[in-house]
Amino acid sequence: MEKIDNSALFNIGYGLYVVTSNDSKKDNGLILNSIMQVTNTPNRIAVTINKQTYSHDIIKKTGIMNINCLSEEAPFSVFENFGFKSGRDTDKFEGTEILRSENGLAILPKYINSFISLKTEQYIDLNTHGMFICSLTESRVLSEKETMTYTYYQKNVKPKPEVKSKKGFVCKICGYVYEGDTLPPDFVCPLCLHSAEDFEPIE
Repeated sequence: MEKIDNSALFNIGYGLYVVTSNDSKKDNGLILNSIMQVTNTPNRIAVTINKQTYSHDIIKKTGIMNINCLSEEAPFSVFENFGFKSGRDTDKFEGTEILRSENGLAILPKYINSFISLKTEQYIDLNTHGMFICSLTESRVLSEKETMTYTYYQKNVKPKPEVKSKKGFVCKICGYVYEGDTLPPDFVCPLCLHSAEDFEPIE
């Protein structure tokens, strides 16, 4: 039996969030599931972000961010906008009514049940990712709707890929399909930036 079964990691529970920031010219945001409270005296939140994302660069420079806690009513379009595009060349808030917290950063006007404003206290380099250990500067509950979990997203929000007629590999995270007989071991999903180990063969 294989000693490490990576699929076991998918049984760790996650919420889904839009993390907002600002590069001094425009608002930005990305979908994230790697957020957790690590202490409560004092309150500290750990946020881990892929270094390839524009949000990582902005937050490392500014030291502040907002966590928008998505509710189960969030449609797939929210994930398309904040998860499948880069803020380097896209204004993700174009045409959107923007609400702001006291730190000046954007808050989603709908599809969230709360927001938390954070200030970076410590940065930890994790090679491919950076971990921001943060203190709270503001937090509010906006509705009593259930928080969107990664499991709920997979079962109820993410469209099921139509891959029966194709030969290749499908990303277990976002559904992107790589067509071909073999998947390069260093392949990175162009949509969600997950690595080849998160792909499975199309049967």
